[in-house]
Amino acid sequence: MALNAWYAMWMIELRDGTHIGDLCFKGLEANGMAEIGYGILEEYQGQGYSTEAVGAAVIWALKQPDVVRVEAETEPDNRASRRVLEKCGFLPTGTVGEEGPRFYKSING
Repeated sequence: MALNAWYAMWMIELRDGTHIGDLCFKGLEANGMAEIGYGILEEYQGQGYSTEAVGAAVIWALKQPDVVRVEAETEPDNRASRRVLEKCGFLPTGTVGEEGPRFYKSING
């Protein structure tokens, strides 16, 4: 797969085509780690859209031959985003990135 695929922005839309947010990959490192970022417009938050989008993107990413781990980070006070990651099976890495605590999900669980 071309490396530029790991810098893609995926649009999150309702079935009728209404744009409600986005999800992106922030690259693929040589060690097999891909990082994601995501956001949902405020009026659509709390309805499960982030969880569905993150879950689908992670399943897809971990099926790619060069990916062994997906990471994301959240702002420290963003409990909703942290809950999305927890629902999708992410675990804390124990490290803090530029935006806050980091979480991961790997092919082994």
